Amino acid sequence: MAKRKRRTFTPEFKAEVVLEALRGETSQAELCRRHNLNEDQLSKWKQQAVENIATGFTSTDKHANEATERIAQLEQLVGRLTLALEIEKKASTLLS
Repeated sequence: MAKRKRRTFTPEFKAEVVLEALRGETSQAELCRRHNLNEDQLSKWKQQAVENIATGFTSTDKHANEATERIAQLEQLVGRLTLALEIEKKASTLLS
């Protein structure tokens, strides 16, 4: 007997279905029948949406600051590695 493949849903599809459910224009059971979903799955998606809704209102400056900090860390690492390489080159020429 062949194994049934798991279906994967895009975040856009999930958001669309959850928004339909939250609007209340149709029942959750009707949405599940229309999109061939389990009611538990739709409930999980709704819960995830409610838990993560605050991230939609966060400033993008936070992400930019995190990226800037990460770039600075990486630049420092490159500097240290370059210095270590130069020291090793000088040491190898002195020892040969």
